[in-house]
Amino acid sequence: MYSFFFQNRKQIFMALIVCLFIPFSQAQNASSSPAGATVYFISPAPGEHVKSPVTVRFGLAGMGVAPAGLPVKNTGHHHLLIDVKDTPNLNEPLPSTKNIKHFGLGQTQTELELSPGSHTLRLVLGDHVHIPHSPPVMSNTITITVE
Repeated sequence: MYSFFFQNRKQIFMALIVCLFIPFSQAQNASSSPAGATVYFISPAPGEHVKSPVTVRFGLAGMGVAPAGLPVKNTGHHHLLIDVKDTPNLNEPLPSTKNIKHFGLGQTQTELELSPGSHTLRLVLGDHVHIPHSPPVMSNTITITVE
């Protein structure tokens, strides 16, 4: 097995590079979302006072959840925007930052360590390459207070 790898490492390396760039080459066209699809917070509720860590549960209606990388029609995965004032460019893959969390494995909840004070949260559904659907499936922005 090891001799196979070392004899074919150039071909294996090139195959890996191609596999990594296929999703980005398809990133020019956003996946369409069905009419009436919505994403929302199950918890916390808007205006709720919570303690850290905060359990955030995501809801989705009219579409399904699928991991990133799987181009399945009428599905996507969650992105959580934390204290993001300006909506990111919805025609490009959402960046992964400390304020934009990706849930590309299909997760529908998370635990957040948030500092005391007021915080805003918003959900955006992304397609298999992290691009918001067309039209975008986004929640309302909610504000919570961490005590």
